[in-house]
Amino acid sequence: MSATREVSVEISKPYPFSRDGLAVLEQNRWVKNQWPLVYFIENEAAAGTRIGYIGESTHALSRIRNHLGNSQKNSLLTQVSIIASERFNKSATLDIESSLIQYVTAEGTYQLLNGNYGLSNHRYYEQDLYKGLFRQLWSQLRKRKIVNRSLTEIENSQLFKYSPYKSLNEDQYRSVLEILEGLTTRQSNRIFVRGSAGTGKTILATYLVKLLRSDVGAEDDADDEALEEVRYIRQFQTAYPNARIGMVVAMKSLRKTLKNVFEKIPGLKASMVMSPSETFNLGEKYDLLIADEAHRLRQYRNISWAGAFRKNNQKLGLDPSVNSGLANPGTELDWILANSKNQLFFYDPDQSIRPSDVEEARFTALLNEQHVIRLSLHSQMRVQGGSDYLRFVDDLLHLKRTDPEPYKSTGYDLMLFDSLPDLCAVLAEKEQEHRLCRLVAGYAWPWASKENKKAVDIEIDGMQFQWNQVDEDWINSPTAAREIGCIHTTMGYDLNYTGVIFGREIRYNPATHSIEIAPEHYHDANGKKSIRDPEALKSYIINIYKNMMYRGIRGTYVYACDAALREYLKQHIPAYREVQPFRFLSPEEALESHRAVPFADIYAAAGTFSELQLHEVSQWIELPFDVADRDRYFVCQVIGESMNKVIPNDAYCLFRRDEGGTRNGKIVLAQSTRFPDAEFGSGYTVKRYRSAKSSNAETWGHDSITLYPESDDPAHKPIELLKDEAVDFKVIGVFERVI
Repeated sequence: MSATREVSVEISKPYPFSRDGLAVLEQNRWVKNQWPLVYFIENEAAAGTRIGYIGESTHALSRIRNHLGNSQKNSLLTQVSIIASERFNKSATLDIESSLIQYVTAEGTYQLLNGNYGLSNHRYYEQDLYKGLFRQLWSQLRKRKIVNRSLTEIENSQLFKYSPYKSLNEDQYRSVLEILEGLTTRQSNRIFVRGSAGTGKTILATYLVKLLRSDVGAEDDADDEALEEVRYIRQFQTAYPNARIGMVVAMKSLRKTLKNVFEKIPGLKASMVMSPSETFNLGEKYDLLIADEAHRLRQYRNISWAGAFRKNNQKLGLDPSVNSGLANPGTELDWILANSKNQLFFYDPDQSIRPSDVEEARFTALLNEQHVIRLSLHSQMRVQGGSDYLRFVDDLLHLKRTDPEPYKSTGYDLMLFDSLPDLCAVLAEKEQEHRLCRLVAGYAWPWASKENKKAVDIEIDGMQFQWNQVDEDWINSPTAAREIGCIHTTMGYDLNYTGVIFGREIRYNPATHSIEIAPEHYHDANGKKSIRDPEALKSYIINIYKNMMYRGIRGTYVYACDAALREYLKQHIPAYREVQPFRFLSPEEALESHRAVPFADIYAAAGTFSELQLHEVSQWIELPFDVADRDRYFVCQVIGESMNKVIPNDAYCLFRRDEGGTRNGKIVLAQSTRFPDAEFGSGYTVKRYRSAKSSNAETWGHDSITLYPESDDPAHKPIELLKDEAVDFKVIGVFERVI
C-alpha cells in the first residue's frame, strides 16, 4: 500500500484531436519517449452527448494518427488526453485501458466508440499496485468532473455487472475463441457452454452479442491482442451480413434487467433480449440465438399460460392434439432450435428448480448429437470463496461433507445465526457499508401481500416481513432491504451479502441423517404440482437453497427455522459471535507488535462510580493504523448510559494517558475514593470534566470539580466534588474516541 502512495498517475491537459494537433501532442514527454500509456479521446463538454474512445499504446502518436483516419472518430471527437505514470508497462496499460472502458461505460457520462474485443484479464507482476493506481486515476477523473460516480456505485450497478465491456478471464476468453471458431469454421451450428453458478455465463453471453456486432472494418481498431477475435468476427459478418442476433432469457426479472443494459450500450437494442415466445416475432430464422440460463427454458407442464404455449407449439406442428405422431408437446427449447440457424446455450442442470423446466434428458440428447460443440466454464467469478465454497455448499446440502471442522476461508464471510434479529442486524450493517445485501428464503410461506398490500407474509423470531413487492429487478427496488426475496427474484443476480432463511418446508432428521421435505409448507404451487416422487421435490428444493447460497459475492449468512437442521448446519458453518472492533493480543503477541496497547481490565462505569478495581494488565489490543505513539494510550470498556450521546453503552474506548495540563471541557476517565454518599467506594467513571480553581502567590487548588453526564436520560446527574473531596480525585486518561 505504501508503494501505491509513492507512485502517481498523471493526466495531461487536452490536446486538439486533429492533424494540426499532432505536432503539439508530439511534445508531450510520454508521447515523445514512446512510453507505454493510455489515452482518452473525447468530444468537448458543450457538445451535448459525451462521446469518447479509450486506447493504449507505446506508439501513441502513430496510433492517434490512425484514429484520425477513421471518419467516425474524426467527425465526432475533438480532443485527446494522455494518462501516464513512471510505473506503467505494457501489461499495466492494457489492464488500465480495460478497466477504464468497463467503468466509463457503466458510469454513464460517455458513450464509448470502443469495440469490446481483446478485453482479456492478464495476471502480471505487481498487479495489486496498479489497482491502487487505477483508484487514484479515477479519483482525479472525478475531481476534473470528467466522471461523476464512485467506483463502488458503479460496481453495484446492473450495467456494470452485465456490461459487454468486461475483462474476461483465461477460461472465458478461451471459450470465446472456441465459440467464434465453431460459428465460423467448424461444421456445427449448435454450441453448449456448461458452467455452475457464478462462472460468468451471462457475462459471456452479453460479451458475445456485442462482439459479433462490432465494427471491425477500421484498421485503427485492430490491436495486436485482438487480431484472432477480429479475424473470426469478420468471417462471421461475411457469412451473415447484418446478422440477426437475439439473446433469449426465460426468466422475466433477469430479462427486464438485461433489456435495460442493452438499451444503454451503443450498437445494441433492448429488443435483442427476448422471451422464448418472442423468437417467433421476426417471421424468419435468426442467424444466431443465444440462450442464457437455458436450464430454465420451460416445457408444457405446470405453467400458467398454457393457451399461448400451445399456440406456439401449433405454429411448429409440435402440439400432440393436432399431430398424433407426437408423444409430448414441444418445449421452449424446440422453439429456439426451430427459429434460428445457429444456437448457443449456456446451461447448468444443477440450477433447474421447477418441474416446468425442460428435463435434463432432453438436453443430454442434444449434447450427444454429432457435431455439437461442448464447452465448460470452471473459474468462479462471483463468490470470493471460489470453487471451494461451491463444493462445500453442494456437499453440505447433499450430506456428503466428511470434514469434522467447520468451513474456513480468509476470503469469504459465511456464518450461521441462532437468532434472525441478529442476522438482520449484521446484514443491515453490511447494507450500509456495501449496498446490495438482501434477505431471501425458500417458498415456505404463502404470498398474502400479493393481493393485500398490508398483509404480513412471514413471521419469525418476533420479526415480520413481506415477500418481494415487485417481481422485476427486485434487488434494486427501493423497499428490497426491508423485504424477503425468493429464488425467482434473485436467480441470475449478484449480491454483496445474502441472508438465507431455510424455511419450514426443509428439515433435518438426525435419526436417519437425512434431509426431509414437508410439502404442506412449500407454497410454490407450480413448483410442486404433478410431482409424485418426494425425492424429485427434494431435489428441486435443495437446488433452490444451493442457488440462493451462491448469490453472495462477499458472504452468506444462514438461519434455519428447523432446530435440528440448524444444529446440523452448525457442525459445518461457523456460528455467529459478536465481533469485537479490534483484535486481542496475548502478552507474547504484544511484544512483537508495533501497535499493541494495554487493555485495562475494568468496566469504566459511565454512570456513578463503581467498586470495580483496576487489575493488572493481562491483555492487549492492536491499535488502529491511524493512531501513532502507542506508549500514550490504553483501552477500556465503558458501561452505562450516562454518556450515550457520545459513548454508546458497552463501547470500547481509546484513552490517552493523562499527563497533566488543563482538562476543562474534555471527557475523562477518572478515579476517586471520596464521595458524600457512603455507597460509593473506590472506583472509576467517565464524564465531561469541569473545574473551578483558586490561587495565591504561592499555590493554587481546586475549589470544585464537576463531572457532567451527556445522556438522553435525565436521571443521570452531575457529580460534584468540593475542595476537600477532590483530594483523592485522579484523572487516569483523556477520552480520544470509540473504537
